[in-house]
Amino acid sequence: MIGYVTLGTNDLERAARFYDAIATELGVGRMIESAAYIAWGDVDGAAGIGVTVPFDGAPASAGNGVMIALEAASAAQVDRIHALALALGGSCEGAPGLRGEGFYAGYFRDPDGNKLNAFVIS
Repeated sequence: MIGYVTLGTNDLERAARFYDAIATELGVGRMIESAAYIAWGDVDGAAGIGVTVPFDGAPASAGNGVMIALEAASAAQVDRIHALALALGGSCEGAPGLRGEGFYAGYFRDPDGNKLNAFVIS
């Protein structure tokens, strides 16, 4: 079972704006933060997501083939999250739509290049 996922960032303030908005849309807030990292989610809930300035001091980079999937409550929420991501400086990796029977998803990258999607299964 996954407890949480952490992504690297080169600009914590920019990442905070991006993920604060996405987390708000998903109905969660910050659960822990410091000068070097922030995590969002519910302490007693599903896996959370965090961003951090790399501990080793080297630049953060997006992993090739790595993607974080955010479970949405509805197709309309997938659409809103995807639009939020783009409005906050993210880039489109696939507009929201059906990707198979009952699987609706929209793909995007955060401003650091990390790939995510929002999805719902109906």
